Amino acid sequence: MQLIYGILWGIAGQILSFLQLQGSIKYSWDKEYPWMVYTSAIVDLFLFIQSVKCIVAYFDGQLWPSRLIGFGIGIIIFSTMSWVMFKEPITFKTLTCLALAAGILGIQILWK
Repeated sequence: MQLIYGILWGIAGQILSFLQLQGSIKYSWDKEYPWMVYTSAIVDLFLFIQSVKCIVAYFDGQLWPSRLIGFGIGIIIFSTMSWVMFKEPITFKTLTCLALAAGILGIQILWK
């Protein structure tokens, strides 16, 4: 269960992080509501800390799995949200990176 919670916390953190950084480019949130963007960073930090805590606990104190799982989640969320929000095409290069990220996730989760 710790692993599932860690992944869910990580997904939530990556989504909020994308909205803070790239969403500000599209919607100018940083200009209109700078303190909302800055304050949401505290929430994002909480989400990432919870994610790392859960994943590290699942892997008996090992740090590397949490870093690599977080990286894989980040690539998948970033690609998906760039495609949805910015209509960026999913090219063969992007698909290759997504496959590699999925491979990293698979290795970390399944190879214990």
